[in-house]
Amino acid sequence: MRPTVLIVDDSLTVRMDLADAFEVAGFHPLPCGSASEARTALRREPVSVAILDVLLPDGDGVDLLKELRANQSTAGVLVLMLSSEAEVKDRIRGLQTGADDYVGKPYDTGYVVARARELLRARQPHSAERPTVLVIDDSPTFRDELRRALESAGYLVLAASSGEEGLRVAATIRPTALIVDGVMPGIDGATVVRRLRLDAALRGTPCLLLTASEDGGAELRALDAGADSFVRKEEELEVILARLAAVLRSARTEPGEAAALLGPKRILVVDDSETYLQEIASSLRGDGYDVVMARSGEQALEMLAVQPVDCVLLDLVMPGLSGKDTCRRIKASPVVRDLPLIIVTSVEDRDAMIEGLSIGADDYIAKSSELEVLKARVRAQIRRKQFEDEHRRIREDLLRSELEATEARAAREVAEAKAALAGELERKNKELEAFSYSVSHDLRAPLRSIDGFSQALLEDHSDGLDEKGRDYLQRVRASAQRMGELIDDLLLLSRVSRADLRRDRVNISDIARAVASELRRREPERRVAFSLVEGLMADVDSRLMRVLFENLLGNAWKFTTKTREARVELGVTEGEGSPVFFVRDNGAGFDMAYAEKLFGPFQRLHSEDEFPGTGIGLATVQRIINRHGGRVWAEGTVGRGATLFFTIPPSEAGGRK
Repeated sequence: MRPTVLIVDDSLTVRMDLADAFEVAGFHPLPCGSASEARTALRREPVSVAILDVLLPDGDGVDLLKELRANQSTAGVLVLMLSSEAEVKDRIRGLQTGADDYVGKPYDTGYVVARARELLRARQPHSAERPTVLVIDDSPTFRDELRRALESAGYLVLAASSGEEGLRVAATIRPTALIVDGVMPGIDGATVVRRLRLDAALRGTPCLLLTASEDGGAELRALDAGADSFVRKEEELEVILARLAAVLRSARTEPGEAAALLGPKRILVVDDSETYLQEIASSLRGDGYDVVMARSGEQALEMLAVQPVDCVLLDLVMPGLSGKDTCRRIKASPVVRDLPLIIVTSVEDRDAMIEGLSIGADDYIAKSSELEVLKARVRAQIRRKQFEDEHRRIREDLLRSELEATEARAAREVAEAKAALAGELERKNKELEAFSYSVSHDLRAPLRSIDGFSQALLEDHSDGLDEKGRDYLQRVRASAQRMGELIDDLLLLSRVSRADLRRDRVNISDIARAVASELRRREPERRVAFSLVEGLMADVDSRLMRVLFENLLGNAWKFTTKTREARVELGVTEGEGSPVFFVRDNGAGFDMAYAEKLFGPFQRLHSEDEFPGTGIGLATVQRIINRHGGRVWAEGTVGRGATLFFTIPPSEAGGRK
């Protein structure tokens, strides 16, 4: 489907000129002579591009632009302003209102069409599933015949009737391949191919060169020019299609990020002489450039802030901001400092040239030079800039590849190191486990002896001991028992840290209820009110969860010993992303200044005589929660109880792990 272009201009000549050019370029034109006609056309059918004149008989083109941007159905239309209002302030007004580009009159028709194509291509690149072939041939009959054959083969086809037009189309469309006639008026097919090969953005485009010549050296000359393949016109179209398919199969795809050297280019000319401005603008427009004329350094800087250009021609001597200061400011700006800048001046002495180049200018030329020389310098600077951009992109790609390779290598080395450390850690853990159990067995034996003999002395020989002796012996026995408990708790903490984690969907309320029943069985004389919320589910290791509640509920039971109406609660509240479980009591509590120390091994906030224990329970709780990927913390008030909170995120497997 052809893109529709709305052309709004009160000049019949301009409307017809642009309509014919866009028609040939494959667009569906809608020429309108006023703003009201344009509004009617927009209501009738959607458009892809709008070319708007600023001065209309019934309104202002910028006001029409505002309407387009304010209407949801037309807000996305690409708008190119086209006006004889060539002052910098008029361009700035149009661009700041929302125009995608601005071209001054007199204009180059090829530039306007190419710029519209380029804007469309940037927004809607061709699908890689349907390759685009550009056919460049001056014979309408052959072009149409080849177009039909290519479209039947599934290609999207564009056509150009001359080499010059073909180069402009190639620069804006970036086709998948070119089929170009070898002999044409103007530049021939070999020259077209050579110019493509000089353009960094297009040099990788496959080119098929056609010729009607019977000369035996024609193929050699075609390939020497840079063509990928050669076909004689008298051969059947199937042969051309087969050659094209073969060229595309072997083509090396490139990202094509660089701006095309042959695409539409805009030149900013800065000079206080109206005569010279008009002379140089006329010459540059003749070569297909869009020319922006600025009459001072201040206007030039304002222009560069709103519209990009491809090259700057700068007079050295101007009132107000001089050419030197303008050059310095441009080259000091990170946004535009890489723009090619040529100083064009009537000052021709050697020192002035050296100074101009030293302040950042890329070239220096006298106004007395021929305009053809100036245009050649412009082309050279634009070509240099493109090559630099291409080399910069290549360097960035290489650096990115090196960085990715370095990151991959580092990740591999880290993974290997982690695997080695994990293996070593597992071996050390096994050694430590064996050592721990051996040491615990060796420690338990003398402790049992101390405890047993102390008990025997107290039971069988207490008559021979005075009160102080019995007290000492009871203390010896209590210490031996406490040492045994400490060994058991340390072994439990070790097992919790090393045991395999097997997560299932578990009702943790049932585990808590079983632990509470065990506490009541041990001390039936205690009256503690348990409030346990039913049906609390979590993805946990049930063995470790039993250890967790033995410590949490055991602590709550212990620290409510001196509370008249002891209460212990298990509940849940909403957290950020996952539920927050809690165990709360109304016992001894603690000072929040020590909250961070609670979960360290051997940390005790109460005297052992008042609330005996090893100080390892909450360290074990923290280790269990950490292994489940959760978090644990505590809140409390001295004399008013404590609350232990913990989270358990769902397991990635959603069950056994």
